[in-house]
Amino acid sequence: MAEHTRSSITIEAAPVEVMEVISDFAHYPEWTGEVKEAEVLATDEQGRAGQVRLVLDAGAIKDDHTLAYTWNSDTEVSWTLVKSQMLRTLDGSYTLVAHDGGKTTEVTYQLTVDVKIPMLGMIKRKAEKVIIDRALAGLKKRVEQRAADN
Repeated sequence: MAEHTRSSITIEAAPVEVMEVISDFAHYPEWTGEVKEAEVLATDEQGRAGQVRLVLDAGAIKDDHTLAYTWNSDTEVSWTLVKSQMLRTLDGSYTLVAHDGGKTTEVTYQLTVDVKIPMLGMIKRKAEKVIIDRALAGLKKRVEQRAADN
């Protein structure tokens, strides 16, 4: 059965700046922690990533998989698993909400993971939490550093 985890963080930047980092897959290995390689395989009619191949190393979960991305708006992107060696499900989303007149952004990351091999639920949940926490912390650091550099 798939497990579901959600967490949020506030970033000192406008939603557009946060989404620029989220959509920049080529640089994921620099800030996500778990993503070791990222390659855009297809784009949508607006030039945004439609399918992305990712090589993931999250401790208990190591995989080479492809995700299909849906850009729901300028403040929400979701993804679903297309193919994987180890995973049965890897569905998630980033939702951005502007605060303080657009100066800060609350980012909510939701993730559902299920693996093909038997794994204790406790280990899967821990891996999910590690993926989410590191991704949010890395996203915050990356966005705020880019804003400070400009």
